[in-house]
Amino acid sequence: MLSLLLASSAYLTAPVDVSPSRQVDAIVQQEMARQRVPGVVVAVLSKGREMKVGAYGLANVEHQVPTRRETVFQSGSVGKQFTAAAVMLLVQDGKLALGESVRHYLPDLGERWQPITLRHLLTHTSGLPDWDDARSVRLERGDFSEAALQGLIDELPLPHTPGERFEYSNPGYVLLGILISKVTGRFYGEFLRERIFTPMHMKTARIISEADIVPHRAAGYRFVGDDLKNQEWVSPSANTTADGSLYVTIDDLIAWDRGLNAREVLSESLLRTMWTTTLTTNGEDIHYGFGWFIDTFDGRRCVWHTGEWQGFTSAMLRYVDDGLTVIVLTNAAGGGGPDVVPGGDPERIATAIAKVYLPAAAAPDVP
Repeated sequence: MLSLLLASSAYLTAPVDVSPSRQVDAIVQQEMARQRVPGVVVAVLSKGREMKVGAYGLANVEHQVPTRRETVFQSGSVGKQFTAAAVMLLVQDGKLALGESVRHYLPDLGERWQPITLRHLLTHTSGLPDWDDARSVRLERGDFSEAALQGLIDELPLPHTPGERFEYSNPGYVLLGILISKVTGRFYGEFLRERIFTPMHMKTARIISEADIVPHRAAGYRFVGDDLKNQEWVSPSANTTADGSLYVTIDDLIAWDRGLNAREVLSESLLRTMWTTTLTTNGEDIHYGFGWFIDTFDGRRCVWHTGEWQGFTSAMLRYVDDGLTVIVLTNAAGGGGPDVVPGGDPERIATAIAKVYLPAAAAPDVP
């Protein structure tokens, strides 16, 4: 499913005769100029220890506010790992079972959902597609209750047999958030705050709200042709779904990484399950666990994810055996691929940085 290519950063021209920290500075500045990204924050961690944390450019172009360590970004689909973690905590609590039908918890779904399990939703193998253009517009422009969101998802076609193939599905993770709310009796974001954000000392992380006063919030941007524009407006409910709508700082994700290393909230057995790759019914390895892509590059295991939402892009790569983590947050929408600019491409920056600290490491080619 994923091609095992060497990092696309191979032709970046960071000087090799200076410190790793200065090499990172050179990589980020070069890529910011190439991608025309207003602001970037990066972190490099070795077994939880900070090797490099840097902030570059502008958090707000109109007001010329510089990006800082405390700048708040949107996570995009990097947030899926928190939804998956919440599901696993409820499995641990005995309130959910991975092999149980989704209809067991959401009986209002149609009978065709009976063969679909929680494991299928977590691994994008449910047969549920991503939003089509028409439904995406409805979701982003209309305000929906959880019941209405569930009805919108229930309308989607199910063209594939559960477990047959990988098809990345944001609606599947939206449904997991609805299911968490149903089982716990409270909004899934509150469950995240209580069971993950607070115990892991993630002081800023929260569900997105356009109405709240959020200190140090970055503005998100997109390109229309060569012109930089503000992010597009979406409805409030579209910013509360469990497919990745989070506000985070780089320190939130540093705390998350340290908590994963220390097994503070998620035990070794839970993480082993989340970081075990999935096989389809035909035996194909889809290189995905629960909320994480999973690959081995030059003998190095890497669990990783990227994200994009409302004028922001993000990437988090964890070379689990080496203890190296690279996190990149930007406030520009994606450019459509590694060779399509302008537009944010944080995975390109992250893989280039990984090569500074792990020179022989290959890195993921985003599907």
